[in-house]
Amino acid sequence: MGLEGKRALVTGAAGGIGGAIVRGLREGGARVAAADQNVDGIDADARFPGDLTSPGYADALPVDAAQVLGGLDIVINNAGIMRRGTVTESSDEDFAVSVAVNVEVPFRICRAAIPIIAKGGGGAIVNTASCWGVYPGPAHAIYCMTKAAIASLTQCMARDHAHEGVRINAVCPNEVDTPMLRTGFELRGLDPANAVAELDMTVPLGRIAQPEDIADVVLFLASEQARYMCGTLVEVNGGKPVS
Repeated sequence: MGLEGKRALVTGAAGGIGGAIVRGLREGGARVAAADQNVDGIDADARFPGDLTSPGYADALPVDAAQVLGGLDIVINNAGIMRRGTVTESSDEDFAVSVAVNVEVPFRICRAAIPIIAKGGGGAIVNTASCWGVYPGPAHAIYCMTKAAIASLTQCMARDHAHEGVRINAVCPNEVDTPMLRTGFELRGLDPANAVAELDMTVPLGRIAQPEDIADVVLFLASEQARYMCGTLVEVNGGKPVS
């Protein structure tokens, strides 16, 4: 896929999708810096544990990754958080942490990474948005708002920085079978296996996504095969609309 020798930074690297992205990048021959709260056990060329909502950590992450890897060609802003509920059911903390993780973190990382990528001759940034940010669904007001924000920011940055050789796109998944999804079911008192099986029946392709289904699209957007894609929101939903 043209990833051989590329230098990549991945946030949310310890999650289901993040782990699949890191594995795919390394299998493609890229060197990877992994960032998350806990990066123990992640097979990467460099590990940066820390709190992404700390401005100093987020601002420095692209610089630190470039120093260790010898440059930066790819950034994957994969870290994210989901809080359920309508506006009237949502707390100040729900709002603050969702905006911080889903919007402010990728903003800060892109702001720091774009000059590095441009100076190195160009590259790609892939943000994780959501189908729920493109087509808002019920009882996820803050989540939909923040994912809509990162989708819009992706398109704005793509237009502003394409001339510098920096391609910026976003992947927009629907439900994905990750630990975060299953933990959410547990918190609601549901059996995760049964809940996932019920979700499978709502998808035209017959199942919700596995992390690798999303990671493969992210890797494509980051690769030279997507060299003419810029400012695109790619929905990966198995044919299922938001509902």
